[in-house]
Amino acid sequence: MRKKIIAGNWKMNKTVSEAEALSAAIKRELDTEAKVDVVLCPPFTAISAVSQAVSGTQIAVGAQNMHFEPSGAYTGEISAQMLREQYCRYVILGHSERRQYFGETDAGVNKKTVAALAAGLKPIVCVGETLEEREAGKIEEVITTQINGSLAGISEADLKNVVVAYEPVWAIGTGKTASPEQAQDVHAMIRGLIASLCSQSAADAVRIQYGGSMKPDNAAELLSKPDIDGGLIGGAALDALSFIAIVKAANEA
Repeated sequence: MRKKIIAGNWKMNKTVSEAEALSAAIKRELDTEAKVDVVLCPPFTAISAVSQAVSGTQIAVGAQNMHFEPSGAYTGEISAQMLREQYCRYVILGHSERRQYFGETDAGVNKKTVAALAAGLKPIVCVGETLEEREAGKIEEVITTQINGSLAGISEADLKNVVVAYEPVWAIGTGKTASPEQAQDVHAMIRGLIASLCSQSAADAVRIQYGGSMKPDNAAELLSKPDIDGGLIGGAALDALSFIAIVKAANEA
């Protein structure tokens, strides 16, 4: 059985003091016996504070991006080693907003994934189609290109430390959600692609999250599907009670 994973992507929200308060509230409400992995991904400025706030708990901390080089003349960038020093264990890579607004490519995501794994970070690699691509019947084509490009050259041993997040772009921040059946179909397809890229045992071990407007009222049904192993949570992660409700749904799935 794959262990469910619920990760909160706070995006460009929360000052340091606000991040401390949210982390403390989640820590207070979280069932210490939770059977799922819980990850908080605050902005870079709040990573240290959040790490301190959840120290000694099962809650892990992640970042929302990183550069593939360990150091150098890359103004405004952050390296894997810098994240590790702030006690990060996960990093989100290739989020649709990074692809859309900052021109990130599968090749670039692949470089970051390789660098993250080499540094001991667990990458959460995002893939997903736009509404235009879905309506044009290009879901499989788009997802196949993204999976093959982003995970190229990753060994079977390293794949066990990779989390894939399926985020239908048309359902991010829009209030729209793929039906549990639609989401399951794509998750199963992703698992099949990983099997063809590496092996069936590797595919069976990889956790695939759903990242398209998962909320307390739809989490249980989504998480009940056999190939949906958790959620990459956006808006609902900014409210402690909503986030904890999703964690509880995963705990009971």
